Amino acid sequence: MKRSTLILAALLLTTASSASAQKLVPVKVQLKWFPQAQFAGFFVAQAKGYYKAEGLDVQFLPTGDQSPIQTVATGTADFGTTWITDLLTARQQGIPVVHIAQLFQKSGYTLVSLKSAGLKTPADFKGKRVGVWPSGNEYPAVALLKKYGLTTSLDSTASNPSVQAVTYPFDPSIVFPDKVDLVSAMTYNEVDQIVGLGYPLDKLQIFNASDYGINLLEDLMFTTERTLANKNFKGSGMSGEDIAAKLVRATIKGWNYAVKNQKEAVQTVLVNCGNTCKGSGTRSSAAGHQTWQMTEVAKLYNAGPTLKGRAGYLDPATYKANVTLLKSLGILKSDPSPAAVTYKVWEKATGKK
Repeated sequence: MKRSTLILAALLLTTASSASAQKLVPVKVQLKWFPQAQFAGFFVAQAKGYYKAEGLDVQFLPTGDQSPIQTVATGTADFGTTWITDLLTARQQGIPVVHIAQLFQKSGYTLVSLKSAGLKTPADFKGKRVGVWPSGNEYPAVALLKKYGLTTSLDSTASNPSVQAVTYPFDPSIVFPDKVDLVSAMTYNEVDQIVGLGYPLDKLQIFNASDYGINLLEDLMFTTERTLANKNFKGSGMSGEDIAAKLVRATIKGWNYAVKNQKEAVQTVLVNCGNTCKGSGTRSSAAGHQTWQMTEVAKLYNAGPTLKGRAGYLDPATYKANVTLLKSLGILKSDPSPAAVTYKVWEKATGKK
């Protein structure tokens, strides 16, 4: 073959490769928190090329002052992750966000006290100080307290609240144990942070919200009605619903791989996260803390025996129970619009019903 022919062939291949790269559809995803193993499936999907295989160029937006609901609703991001209560309260406020996939099937929210405090059940929280997170992240604590007939200082109508809520910015070391009797903690994150502060597990009393019937679902994927209804998403020639299905399919593939290959997944996470990867005190090792996280989030992802083989599926019974609970507590005033949840994206992504 002549040299000129070889050069032409190489140019054609380069052009084809460039054209192929240009065909990738840009998709922006707002994660709920800083990069960590809580989002391992997303990072694995990106590292393994699962998104590119679906024709997507996925960018994870850095966490800022805005919540994912705000970022997606304003169009800064196309898709996001959040908790079910955040999504449903946003719908109640008229924000047209839509649930498209449920990644965690069980709540990882807990309240933690020292065993020496002598608290045995949530009924014992009366008169105590409870550390809660802001921006809608306080809802699981509020739900648990209300279930036991306890009012909080977060309720402006409570003249003499039975529990003093102390709002703080997520780091338990800021308030625990000197300024609060109980502190909010996710099983996969702050529980290990507290251990690192010098309070071993056998010295802690951990109240898992789900053990008390407060299984308000957490990490889910969502977008807006506008995005789903878009017939030509970013000029791709595909609908927003088609793009959502591709994103969900690749993400589920990433999560399935991460859960089965946890050590490798942790290494992928470490490439993506900075200082927030670290634990606290004696457990400040980034690798150690992310290994703890990966182990715990895998439990939440795999929870629910009835959902075996149906990763990403929102169990209708669990969803109904969440709505009923939130209504009974007055957090929701009425049933959410049917448009708050769509199963079409998950069905298209998985080929299942």
